[in-house]
Amino acid sequence: MKTLEGKVVALGSQGVGKTSMIVRYTSRTFNKHVSPTIGASFFTCKFNMENARILLQVWDTAGQEKFKSMAPMYYRNANAAMLVFDLTRYNTFAAMKGWVAELRRKVEETMVLVLIGNKSDLRKERQVDAEEGSPRIIVS
Repeated sequence: MKTLEGKVVALGSQGVGKTSMIVRYTSRTFNKHVSPTIGASFFTCKFNMENARILLQVWDTAGQEKFKSMAPMYYRNANAAMLVFDLTRYNTFAAMKGWVAELRRKVEETMVLVLIGNKSDLRKERQVDAEEGSPRIIVS
């Protein structure tokens, strides 16, 4: 079985649930009280897909504005970016346009961009329309 390695970065505003989403997927646990990420966190994810073993480096970036200037160091050489927004806060969805523009300006290699609306369980508080925030995969 061949082994493939990749790098994925999670980008988005503070409090959208990037860390919770990554921890939920990588460790199969959920904690309602996750501390804000400072700078960035690093996770590994291993799984089998068809005839290959996939090893992913997952970089979780801090959403606070004061850490935004550090983001290029984490998305450099990434194969994909998860652009995460909070379905209950429209401003986090609107901020995605800025992330896409920055990635297109600063990343020369092809990168898959995945738009992820998080917190779908909070239906009554939803501010992003289902059609407008529908999942998309963009190849940049």
